[in-house]
Amino acid sequence: MHILVPADRRVATTGFVHVERTRHLPRPHLRGDLPVAPVPRAVIDAARRLTDEDEIQAMMAESVQRRFCTTDMLTHELDQAGRTGTALPRRALAPLVAGARSVAEADAWRLWRRSGLPPGHWNVPIFDANGNYVATPDFWCDECAFAWEIDSYRHHAGLDGHRATVARNARYVAAGIVVLQTLPSRLRTEPDEVQRELRAAFRTAQARPRPNVVIKQAA
Repeated sequence: MHILVPADRRVATTGFVHVERTRHLPRPHLRGDLPVAPVPRAVIDAARRLTDEDEIQAMMAESVQRRFCTTDMLTHELDQAGRTGTALPRRALAPLVAGARSVAEADAWRLWRRSGLPPGHWNVPIFDANGNYVATPDFWCDECAFAWEIDSYRHHAGLDGHRATVARNARYVAAGIVVLQTLPSRLRTEPDEVQRELRAAFRTAQARPRPNVVIKQAA
C-alpha cells in the first residue's frame, strides 16, 4: 500500500505500507470515506517504483484505454515528479503519447522509427470515398495509404475474432489499401526481418496509384 503524506510529517514505512512524503500532495478523490490519489498520480507513483518497462507501459496503456486518464495527464504528473525514478516511465509513455495503445504497439512504434520510413498515424479510423468505414489500423501512413496491423493470436483467435479479421482484410482489399500483418512476438525476435517486410510493403504501396481513402479524426 502506497501512502502519501505531507512533507513535514514524520511517518515511517513499515511492512506492506510504503509511506512517501511529498510537497505536491494531490487533491484526494473519495472512495466511500477513504481519500485516494487521482488516477494519473497513482499510475505515475506506481510506475516510479517499477523496474520493468513492459509492466510500466501496460499499466499506463490500460489507464488510458479504459479512459481513467489521458496521456496529457500522465505527462503532467511526470513533469511534477521531477527526475527521481522517472526515466523508465518517460520512455514508456512516449509511444502512448504518439498514439500506441499497448506494449506491442509501443514495440512497433520504436521499430517504425528505426526503419527510416516516413512518420504516420496510430489508431486512426480510415474511410473510403463513399464515407464507408474501412478499419482503424494500428499504424497508418497516409501519403501512400499503407496500413500495418499488429495481429496477436490472442485477439484474433476463435470464430468471432477470425471472422472480424477476415472481414477487415476484405475491406482493405476492396478499398485498394496495402496492409501488412505482423505478429507481436516478431517485433522483438525478428526486428530486422520485420523492417525488411515493412520497406517492401511500403514500396508496393508507393508503386500503385493512391486509393481515395481518408482519415477521419475523432471530433
